[in-house]
Amino acid sequence: MSSIREISTPAEAATPYDLLVVGGGINGCGIARDCVGRGASVLLVEQDDLASHTSSASTKLIHGGLRYLEYYEFRLVREALIERERLLKIAPHIIWPMRFVLPHSKMLRPAWLLRTGLFLYDHLCTHMTLPKTRALNLRTDITGKPLRSEYVRGFEYSDGWVQDSRLVVLNAMDAARRGADVRTRTRLVKAERGPNFWTATIQNKDTGATQTIKARAIVNAAGPWVAELLHDRLKVTSQNRVRLVKGSHIVVPRMFESKQAYILQNPDKRIVFAIPYEHDFTLIGTTDVPWEKDAGEVSISPEEINYLCESVNRYFKQGISPDDVVWSYAGVRPLYDDNSGNASAVTRDYVLDVDATAAPILSVFGGKITTFRKLAEHAIEKLAPHVSILKAPEWTADAALPGGGFAPSEFDAQVSRLRTYAPHLTQDNAWRLMRNYGLCAFEIATPSAGEMGQMFGKGLSAREVDYLIEREWARSAQDILWRRSKLGLFIDDAGQAALQTYVEDRLHAAKSPVFEDRSGWQQNVA
Repeated sequence: MSSIREISTPAEAATPYDLLVVGGGINGCGIARDCVGRGASVLLVEQDDLASHTSSASTKLIHGGLRYLEYYEFRLVREALIERERLLKIAPHIIWPMRFVLPHSKMLRPAWLLRTGLFLYDHLCTHMTLPKTRALNLRTDITGKPLRSEYVRGFEYSDGWVQDSRLVVLNAMDAARRGADVRTRTRLVKAERGPNFWTATIQNKDTGATQTIKARAIVNAAGPWVAELLHDRLKVTSQNRVRLVKGSHIVVPRMFESKQAYILQNPDKRIVFAIPYEHDFTLIGTTDVPWEKDAGEVSISPEEINYLCESVNRYFKQGISPDDVVWSYAGVRPLYDDNSGNASAVTRDYVLDVDATAAPILSVFGGKITTFRKLAEHAIEKLAPHVSILKAPEWTADAALPGGGFAPSEFDAQVSRLRTYAPHLTQDNAWRLMRNYGLCAFEIATPSAGEMGQMFGKGLSAREVDYLIEREWARSAQDILWRRSKLGLFIDDAGQAALQTYVEDRLHAAKSPVFEDRSGWQQNVA
């Protein structure tokens, strides 16, 4: 199966697709995977790289959303907690449990309210497998060591961590393996609606070539561009609106040794997380800032950096300043507009809007990464009356994502097995490969170090880069360093420049109709 797809000449696809999915974020890729697994023919187009916007700018949590209980979002929290359990099982390589410490501040929410919320959090999901909440004496418990002396009491509860952009890519990979046509850097220019089909024009952003395709239905999963796509390019009206909220994060050198994360209450009633990140760092976020500018041009502001530093300094002995920030990222969350006055109070639930007055279109408003799989099932429920092939049974609840075909408890054993197969790998490199790729790491690693090819730093090899180009739609050093991995935190400028040159050379070689690289993977370019 090829992951490199070029639209070489203007053409018209002869056979209609059952579904055209617009948007290569978590919702679009999750819907595409579910639909193709039910037998539908699917084309997914993404104007940039997979997960290049909102889906790679999250706080990296698979969680119920403890603070949503304060807004009485019990259905959303319960659904998210159930999904947390499922996702831990189907993607144990990129999703794993994490404990969170919640210090109690006497000036904010009372302890009884926190205990009540955490009790609900533990029991809304009846089949919870993670450890339940425990009360902490922060003066004696090891988790209190990094905290300031005024924090005496606290609570510790369970949630999950996810490599968010990899979750998107794995859904796209599984969709493609099952027959979906996944095209990155491909934009939907326009679409005309008929009684039974959409006629759409798509354009490859690199070559400028266009193609006309037909589809029985469209899924508008364009995230921050959902309304623009609906109104401007598809000429469809909707009463639902999207509300854009910017969330920003900072990364600083590691602030504490423990594996637990911390959830910090602020005087404005918002919460900020401090999370162990890529071994050597701490991830801090997020903010909630209304956003009315271009969703594709977003970055953290000095005010947000100061806010996050102040939030951390309120709780930790080790203070931080803007000078400590080694990396930051920001993204725009396309929330369903429920008319809340406060950006933090806007619902994280989703609304699925179906217009079937002619050829159907379903638009996704809102959502969160934890509930993407259930959102896809609900989307298909709404489309099934109009696209008969989608009436096939649900199937994704227990189907492992690529590389995830092992029990969570077997992770360390799989790392050991990988090192036995490829003894030249260090423990850290074997762990990273297994955390990124799961069992697919055996397709990357080779018994001999010499077969791994050129090295770019931090264990990143030409062999791995080839895999990312050929199987995961990587087209630049940025795709590899910041979305397929977070190696951009470690690889120096010279290594990054060498990587970009290598990627460009590989893509140039791929323009021949068929090529075979030294790794033995044959690549057909459509």
